[in-house]
Amino acid sequence: MDASTEMNLMIDVPEPFSFAQNLAYLLRSPNECLYQIRDGQVSRAITIKEHLSIIEISAHEDNSLKVTIKGGTAPISPSLQSEVAKYVREWFDMDRDLLPFYEMAREDRLLTQAVSSFYGLRVIGIPDLFEAVSWGILGQQISLGYAYTLKRRLVERFGKQVSVDREQYWLFPSAADIAGLTVEDFSGLRMTVKKCEYLIGAARLIAEGELTKDKLLNAGSLKAAEQMLVSIRGIGPWTANYVMMRCLRMPSAFPIDDVGLHNAIKHLTGSDRKPTKQEIRTLAAAWTNWEAYATFYLWRFLY
Repeated sequence: MDASTEMNLMIDVPEPFSFAQNLAYLLRSPNECLYQIRDGQVSRAITIKEHLSIIEISAHEDNSLKVTIKGGTAPISPSLQSEVAKYVREWFDMDRDLLPFYEMAREDRLLTQAVSSFYGLRVIGIPDLFEAVSWGILGQQISLGYAYTLKRRLVERFGKQVSVDREQYWLFPSAADIAGLTVEDFSGLRMTVKKCEYLIGAARLIAEGELTKDKLLNAGSLKAAEQMLVSIRGIGPWTANYVMMRCLRMPSAFPIDDVGLHNAIKHLTGSDRKPTKQEIRTLAAAWTNWEAYATFYLWRFLY
C-alpha cells in the first residue's frame, strides 16, 4: 500500500472528553488485533467507501485530537479527510452531549464513583454493523478473554492484512467475505457450530442488504430496532442491545442480562450475590435514556 503521502487533521474534542480514559479502555486486552497502541497513540486500518487508509490518533495540547492519515489506496482528498474525521468522531462518540448524563450520574448511588473514576470516557463504538454483530455473537456465554481469542482467529483467517512502514494491520472480514462460507470453512477456529452458523446467517443478511444500519436506525424506536435484530437467528436481547449500544449509538440500549453489569453492581454495592433483574431495574430507574452509558461506565470497574 502506498504510504508516501500523509496528512494531519485536527479534531476538536467535546467536554467532557479524555483521550487517556478512552485509550485505557482500548488497552483492556493485549489480544486486540484491529488496532495498535504505542506511545499514547492508537493506529488502525479503516475502509471508507472501499478505499483503505491507515490512521493514527493522538491527543493534542490544545484540547483536540491529531489524526494522521497515512497514504492508502486513494488520494487524500478533502472528501476522504471529511470521512476520516466522521469515522473518528463516531468511533469515540464525540457528537454526544454528555453533560446531562454527568448531571444525573453525580446524584446516582452507583454512577457517582464511575464518572469520577473514568471522567471523560465515551462509549467506544464499533461503526461497522457486521463487526458489531459478530462481536456480539462471539462473546455469547464465554469469557471476554476467550472472545478476543476467537476474534483474532476469525480476523487472521478471513480478514485482510496490510503493511505500512513495516507495520502490519488487520481489517475485520466484511459480511461479503463470510456470507459465502460454510461451517466447515471455520474448521480449526474452535468455534461452536452454532456460532459459525449465526455468523454466516448474519453475514448473508447484511451482504444482501436485508439488514443495514439505516434500516435499524429508521425502525422508528429502540424497541422496533431490537425486534428486527432478535428476529435473526443467533441474536437475542443481549446481543441486540449490545449492537444498538456500540454500533447504532442508541443511549437507551440496555443489555440488562449482561454478566459484567451484574458483577459490577455486586462489586459496588458490596453484596454477596448478583442482583436480580428487578433489582437492576430499580437501581436503573434514574438512568432513563442513558442506560448504555451507565452500563459502559460500570463495566470499567471490571475491565
